[in-house]
Amino acid sequence: MALFGTDGVRGLANGVLTAELALDLAVSAAHVLGDIGAFSGHRPRAIVGQDSRASGEFLEAAVIAGLASAGVDVFKVGVLPTPAIAHLVAESGADLGVMISASHNPMPDNGIKFFAKGGSKLDDALEAQIEKRLKEEWQRPTGKEVGRVVQDDSAAERYIYHLLSTLSTSLRGLKIVVDCANGASSEVAPEVYARAGAEVIAISNEPNGWNINENCGSTHLENLIAEVKKHNADIGIAHDGDADRCLAIAPNGEVIDGDFIMAILAAEWKVPAVVGTVMSNLGFIKAMDELGIKVEKTAVGDRYVLENMLANKHKLGGEQSGHIIMLDHANTGDGLLTALQLLQVMAKTGKPILELAKIMKRFPQVLINVKDVDKSKLDSSSAIKSEISSHESKLGDAGRVLVRASGTEALVRVMVEAESQRTAESIADAIAAIVRSELK
Repeated sequence: MALFGTDGVRGLANGVLTAELALDLAVSAAHVLGDIGAFSGHRPRAIVGQDSRASGEFLEAAVIAGLASAGVDVFKVGVLPTPAIAHLVAESGADLGVMISASHNPMPDNGIKFFAKGGSKLDDALEAQIEKRLKEEWQRPTGKEVGRVVQDDSAAERYIYHLLSTLSTSLRGLKIVVDCANGASSEVAPEVYARAGAEVIAISNEPNGWNINENCGSTHLENLIAEVKKHNADIGIAHDGDADRCLAIAPNGEVIDGDFIMAILAAEWKVPAVVGTVMSNLGFIKAMDELGIKVEKTAVGDRYVLENMLANKHKLGGEQSGHIIMLDHANTGDGLLTALQLLQVMAKTGKPILELAKIMKRFPQVLINVKDVDKSKLDSSSAIKSEISSHESKLGDAGRVLVRASGTEALVRVMVEAESQRTAESIADAIAAIVRSELK
């Protein structure tokens, strides 16, 4: 099985993702990026950050050891959001970046994400090269050629400055509750929103190494919804463990997901096109069509969204999960940047979030994960294809069906959208039954 998934290498820390593997990955990454000319004859530099997991401490040490042993000077920036690492790589002219995080996964997991020069995530081909060159024989630098390690205490402030520089309007008058998921944004998120002028109430912003994503953050919205109502806030902002996502909560507790946020920004910015994924809600696609905005659809994964954006020079793209990319300001999803831009629309227009969200109507969406099946047989099953085709014909323009194999697990995902929840559930159940029967 390939080490790299849709977003770096991820797994149980000290189980799948060991210190030895982290060190080897760092060495291999240095060699691969060096081979493609990233270092251009100068002494290479790397930015290394992490989220708040306890396991990040030993994995950071392993990654730094690997990079320094390969002759790379390392700048440690500590606990910061994933998009901060991407920004710092670009801003400082570093040759690569490493973020140690498992994003929204439970605490026992961890992960390693690499960034190339300029702060972009690595494509599939580069990741395959890194994996292929693990444990290869290599010439080890000695003496003054080994890398040095420096603590960069200015990194957080530089990232905050970058975020604030994207605003043209004060957020004064807005009361927000931000859920930091006890993760990487626990210090910088409340700080940046307050400096932007908002009244800020922060929750789940006391990480202890073990509580990241624990009943909090963008995957557990109950606490945030309750706090927004309790404080009569204008909006709630939910980040995940590494803060590359942003979901919003309206005063009445309604969830404003990535599709709504993209629709609001696309309308405000009057962009000609946006990039979504095959999981983008049909309501989003219809809303964009009514505004004359083209929607490009990619595979699930923010790096595939970015690839399309770069290839077609689109400025806005993202996912329903809250990964939003704004190429005028960043080349990766940034939850804090997304929140600031959404809040700025509220401040500029004077409209509450629920009024802005009227731009689209969410179609009921049902997702069933059919587990423990042979997903390799999916494309060859005529019975599954026939079942899907039958339901698609009945739905017409009033819904859609998407059946796809998971990229990381032994399961098939069945997604159905329809004008009513009951219809979506009925169709999803019928297709899931055929998938179980055919692929068992």
